[in-house]
Amino acid sequence: MKYVTIIDIANELGVSKSTVSRALAGDAQNVKPETMKLVCETAQRMGYRRNEAAVNLRRQLSKTIGIVIPEVVTSFFMSFIQWAQRDLRQQGYRTIIAVSNEEVTQERECLQMLEQCRVDGILMSVCHQSANAALYQEIMSRGIPMVFFDRQVCGVEASQVHIDDVSASVFMVEKLIRSGCRRIVHLLGPEHIGNATDRLRGYREVLEKFKLPYNPQYIVAGGLSADEGAQAMEEFLQRGLAFDAVFGFTETSVLGAKSVLQRMNFRIPDDVSLCCISGTTLCTLVHPTLSAVEQPTEEMAHTACRLLLEQLATPGQCRPQTVVLHGEVVVRESTKAVQAQA
Repeated sequence: MKYVTIIDIANELGVSKSTVSRALAGDAQNVKPETMKLVCETAQRMGYRRNEAAVNLRRQLSKTIGIVIPEVVTSFFMSFIQWAQRDLRQQGYRTIIAVSNEEVTQERECLQMLEQCRVDGILMSVCHQSANAALYQEIMSRGIPMVFFDRQVCGVEASQVHIDDVSASVFMVEKLIRSGCRRIVHLLGPEHIGNATDRLRGYREVLEKFKLPYNPQYIVAGGLSADEGAQAMEEFLQRGLAFDAVFGFTETSVLGAKSVLQRMNFRIPDDVSLCCISGTTLCTLVHPTLSAVEQPTEEMAHTACRLLLEQLATPGQCRPQTVVLHGEVVVRESTKAVQAQA
């Protein structure tokens, strides 16, 4: 497909390229009204479209923001992109979306691609808390600001936005205990994702608060996917330990565990309660529906965009900020009601 250019219009009308350029820019001081009208009509007839990339390149801006996410299975990241695009579009920015598929090498390739596309800034949810930290610093040192969201990053001087994972775990596990649960399995998130440590910490703090013993046998590596959650649940069941609840790092692993328990005729929540952090609409599409801590996706996207746009508006003048948001505990059918206090 051949795009119509200013030169094509100039040749069509027999005028100079500069005249066409001024006319299309609405320069009434240097172009006669009848010439401007003729140029604009001809441009429309020929199907001319302004080359925004070329215009922005001359200004040393692409008016494009890159968004890198680790996966597209859960609706959280798609919702984040939707809200972020809304905010960025209002400021005249387009977006390029890249997915790392929870793989460090692919994440590097995504970032290199965005640099080649000359993005002005990057919103990033990492697949590993530190593996590509040096690359993040290199990109920012070249004048491309980055803001990290959802998952925490170590060893990088950059703004971050995430929920208070410790508090989220405390609220969720405390509800389990107040509903009568005492032997709670924790499907632990991957060690290379920083949030996993905080969610385990919250779990342990609640056990200590209620003077319940912490038993490492009740901690199982649950991974991120439904398959990994199912495998983790099968592994725990082989230990032969009594349990009455499962608290997971993320919804997909808990949904995998749920399928195993239901296949083995566990009644939910009568025999075992289930809940997780990072719940999305997936929690409402199963039976029984899954209790979860849900992230404030719109607020997270708005905050991340604000921090990035501030850096773009005042390059080198914004100090890194860490904004901690609060998740909402949503109790559904998979957990028992909190018992009334005597």
